[in-house]
Amino acid sequence: MDLSEQINQLETDLQEIASLLEKSERTRVQDVLKLEQKKIEKEISVKRHQKEQQAKREADPTSASKAYTVKINNYGWDQSENFVKIYITLNGVHKIAPENVKVTFTERSFVLLVNDLDGKNHQMTINNLLNPVDIQGSSKKIKTDMVLVMCKKKTTKKWECLTQVQKQTKEKDKPSVNPDENADPSDGLMSMLKKMYSDGDDEMKRTINKAWSESQDKKAKGDGDISNMGMF
Repeated sequence: MDLSEQINQLETDLQEIASLLEKSERTRVQDVLKLEQKKIEKEISVKRHQKEQQAKREADPTSASKAYTVKINNYGWDQSENFVKIYITLNGVHKIAPENVKVTFTERSFVLLVNDLDGKNHQMTINNLLNPVDIQGSSKKIKTDMVLVMCKKKTTKKWECLTQVQKQTKEKDKPSVNPDENADPSDGLMSMLKKMYSDGDDEMKRTINKAWSESQDKKAKGDGDISNMGMF
C-alpha cells in the first residue's frame, strides 16, 4: 500500500470516528474517541510530509546525493541482557520516509545513514565494538526525533564500554599499580614519594624531607611506620 492509499485509509477512519463522536453520549467513550482522533490526525500529518518528500525525490532523483553529509558525533547508549542500545537524536527523523534511514551492521561495527533530513544527509560510524554482535538479530527503530540502533549481543556478558578504543582509554586513565602482587607494599609508597619529590617544587621537597626526618627519628625509637625511605 503506497502513501496515498495509507492517507486515504486514515482519512476514512477519521471520518468514522467523527461520526461516532456525534452519536456518543458517554463522556468516557467520547474521551477515548478523541484520543484516537488526535492519534490518527498526527499520523496523517506524518504521512503527508513523507509523501511531499517522496514527490521531491521523484522530481529530482539526485537531490539526496547532492545534499552534503553531516557526521553524527553525539549519542547515548545503555544495555539490557541481550542488546546494546544506541540512542541518536535527530529532530524530525520520524517525519521522513522510513527507507531513508538505513543501518548496516558487521560483527564489530555499524553505520547509520539518514538521507535527506532537512536538506542534509546524516551519518554515524561506530567501529571496533567492544564485543561481536549478531548481525541478523540487530536492527533499528525510528522514534519521535530519534533513531534507536539495537545491537544484538552474541553473549549476555555486560559491556563496560561501547568500543575497544573507549576501553583502552579507560584503562590508560586508571592509576598505575604495582604488577607484582607479592611486592612489599612499602615499595609502592616509596616510589610514589620519590616521584613526588622529583617532580615537586621547593615547598613539596621541604615537606617530604621533614617527613623523612621525622620518620627516621621514630624509627630510631622503634615506633616508626615508614621504613627504608632512604635519601631523595
